[in-house]
Amino acid sequence: MTIQPEQALENKLIEQLEGLKYERVTITDEADLLANMKVQLEKHNGVTLTQKEFAKVVNHLSKGSVFDKAKTLRDKFVLNKEDGTTVYLEFLQQEHWCQNIFQVTNQVSMEGTYKNRYDVTLLMNGIPVVQIELKRRGIELKEAFNQVKRYQKHSFGASAGLFQYVQFYVISNGVNTKYFSNQKRESFKNTFYWSNKENKIVSNLEQFTNEFLEPCHMSKMICKYVVINETSKALMILRPYQFYAVEAIIDRVKNSTKNGYIWHTTGSGKTLTSFKAAQILYKLPKVHKVVFVVDRKDLDFQTAKEYNSFQKDSVSSTDNTNILVKQFSDDTKLIVTTIQKLNTAISKKRYTTRMEHQKDKKIIFIFDECHRSQFGETHERIKEWFQEAQMFGFTGTPIFADNASKNELGKRTTKDLFEECLHKYVITDAIKDENVLKFSIEYVGRYREKEGSNNEIDIEVEDIDTKELLESPERLRKIVDYIAVNHDRKTHGKRFTAAFCVSSVKSLIFYYELLKAAKNEGKHNLKVATIFSYNPNEDDNASDGMIGEEVSVVEEAAAAVYGLDKHSREKLDEFIDDYNQMFGSKYSTKDSKSFYDYYNDISKRVKSGQVDILLVVNMFLTGFDSKKLNTLYVDKNLKYHGLIQAFSRTNRTLDETKSQGNIVCFRNLKKATDDAIALFSNKDAKEVILMEPYENYVEKFREALEKLKEIAPTVESVDELPSEEEEFEFVKAFRELLRLKNVLSGFADFEEEEIGIDPQEFEDYKSKYLDIHDKVRNDREKEKVSILNDVDFELELIHRDEVNVAYILKLLAKLKEEKPEDQEKRKKEIIDAISGDAQLRSKKELIEKFIQESLPQIEDVEQIDDAFESFWNAERSKALELLAKEECLNEGLLHSAIDNYLFTERKPINTEVMEMIEGEKPKLKERRTTINRIIDRMVDFVDTFIGGMGE
Repeated sequence: MTIQPEQALENKLIEQLEGLKYERVTITDEADLLANMKVQLEKHNGVTLTQKEFAKVVNHLSKGSVFDKAKTLRDKFVLNKEDGTTVYLEFLQQEHWCQNIFQVTNQVSMEGTYKNRYDVTLLMNGIPVVQIELKRRGIELKEAFNQVKRYQKHSFGASAGLFQYVQFYVISNGVNTKYFSNQKRESFKNTFYWSNKENKIVSNLEQFTNEFLEPCHMSKMICKYVVINETSKALMILRPYQFYAVEAIIDRVKNSTKNGYIWHTTGSGKTLTSFKAAQILYKLPKVHKVVFVVDRKDLDFQTAKEYNSFQKDSVSSTDNTNILVKQFSDDTKLIVTTIQKLNTAISKKRYTTRMEHQKDKKIIFIFDECHRSQFGETHERIKEWFQEAQMFGFTGTPIFADNASKNELGKRTTKDLFEECLHKYVITDAIKDENVLKFSIEYVGRYREKEGSNNEIDIEVEDIDTKELLESPERLRKIVDYIAVNHDRKTHGKRFTAAFCVSSVKSLIFYYELLKAAKNEGKHNLKVATIFSYNPNEDDNASDGMIGEEVSVVEEAAAAVYGLDKHSREKLDEFIDDYNQMFGSKYSTKDSKSFYDYYNDISKRVKSGQVDILLVVNMFLTGFDSKKLNTLYVDKNLKYHGLIQAFSRTNRTLDETKSQGNIVCFRNLKKATDDAIALFSNKDAKEVILMEPYENYVEKFREALEKLKEIAPTVESVDELPSEEEEFEFVKAFRELLRLKNVLSGFADFEEEEIGIDPQEFEDYKSKYLDIHDKVRNDREKEKVSILNDVDFELELIHRDEVNVAYILKLLAKLKEEKPEDQEKRKKEIIDAISGDAQLRSKKELIEKFIQESLPQIEDVEQIDDAFESFWNAERSKALELLAKEECLNEGLLHSAIDNYLFTERKPINTEVMEMIEGEKPKLKERRTTINRIIDRMVDFVDTFIGGMGE
């Protein structure tokens, strides 16, 4: 019998792990796992446990979710022994992480909803902490990821749920290897390659094992670099560049008195990195305090909130300078403050006497985005006052000689202030690692070279610097019309959101009123919101590359509003009234608290995707993270770090549909963009950072289409594919078309006719693609082994938010109004729309039945919605009744189980299903099959009658 390549990979890995001093242990099922864990915990703690005592330990370990168990793993358990003594059982030695017991096992079987057998498991003190899933060479890495997701769903939580102690997973096909934390909602976008200090990826499994899975390193990652996020109730693990940055800072503090800075590009997770550094530093014996200093006042509250999400109550953000001075005196170990408050604390007489005793203390200062306010006298004052301090700066956009601006102390760079750069991770590194997205930049205006381009609109863009031209109503109106026409395209039918940054409050008012007028005229139906505050130095020349700073809403809400002139403030109140009507709120500028609440509310709604366009001058252009924001409209001069900061609002990764950050420039920022990219990466980096031109993607689509046609020349030929191998090739080829079309559809110039396939033919191929997906799902439920089981169909590229039952009802109304000769064509369009949407396919037969039987009886199109609702409710009741009858279920309990599933998204457990069955219960041998069938039918019922029903 020949050894399968996957088996060979597994054998080689285990052999390598044994060479790294893991003890190999044979564990076939949970009974073996528990027996081994008892022995290892006894050995690690130097105790002997009776079976009763060990049962208490297992009971303790089996409680809670993955999140709860991560805490349990790190805590000690107080065990009252049978002889009356008490012991404190340790599950993990965190301070001396090499002093744990390391073991490796493979092919452990666990039975939950289905029986699963896992590839390779690493154990510490008998507890499974790392799970490795392997695929043979040539298989997509994403398939191993999908397998882990299925195990999470089906069996990791079974019985005592010991596999929920896994802290991170490793997936590999030998050639590519990645790791990711154990959290339920993790997407493939959040899987990471390991790398060396120079950001060179370690992808080969053998090298990865030597470097990352070496016992002490693996244990250090779990003990020091897994973060338990209190807000999302999930585990996070640091990426390699974050790890190296923290290690570099710790080494600097332990072994020198020098300062340093970290250059990690915007969007790469600097807050998490700085938190980890701060958390480890404040526990060092010689460190008195760690002070995290933010530049922008608005980040004070935000940063404290993020820190507290990483560790509950770990920091206090300071409401005023008096509290800050008190924190320096008390036992607060970690402080978050603004540079303005810190400056006040060491310069105003009423505070300096209380701060005197801090002068000779070992205090570590960590500065977030260490530019602007660091380059004046404040920095010098902090250095002079805290004589034993060490200072570390974090920045995504350092100040170099090329972009340094002059002040009273001369031109100074980040290096002048913080000395050596301790670790560098620039935008090109982040894009290559897929930690941030590329930018797709379109310049809209006369100079556009391509003839007939949709971006060639008659607005002045080149060499215009007079306010009259820039603010002319005609120019602004044309820009608003462009946005109204192209916004849906840019944001994938409003699945994502946009920000629009403009040059001044005056321009913002013009734009807001034009957008509002265009909405009243029926040109768009976008939810536009805005916020601005007083800026004492409002100027759009961007001479120093900084984003202008408006007065902070967080710290000085009153000044933020009262500094505005009467006209601007009245307009702001008017715009807030529009917002109140849109969302049923009651905010105003009448008092500072209400305005502060408005600021917070608008931030939340942008992040949740409820605002289509956020119109701003400077606010939210730095330090604001919203994964749903994918487009930035720009009518503002930007350069250097201000430009990169603003553009980077769009480049956070989310899912397959969000393929790039869209930047739409209504000014010619091409040279400024090129200069910024050259400065913050290198002069040849444009092709890594920017998306290719539209024409290149058209060519790529045509090439991919050619490849698809080689596999399946016609739609009908998909049905004739001779084996699963050919179906697999078809799925991969069509998926590539979906990905490319997703990118193309974001360009203003996109035309269906250019890509070489008729829209109807594309939809027909898509239906075949979904047919294969449905077949695979059914086979998986029947536990049929298939090479298609683990392929990722990326259905998010197919499901369009606007295609739901509400949308279909609109089409039905149009169908009713059509001439008889056109009705068949319209019917086909409706059926195609249903077939082409992953979520609506389950409703196809019922909607067809409504069209055939009920629609002809309706005389008034206004009655369609009500008629459909009555039809749907009747069909739903019949289906539920039939399900209860055929499976002998108690209808009331079935109702409750479905309601509970809708509320918790948790399928019923086996005992709950058994309780629903009336009369004779299924025999033991039939029980599992019966329970799985009932659960599947319940889920199908929800998918058909409740999912995707729209508003």
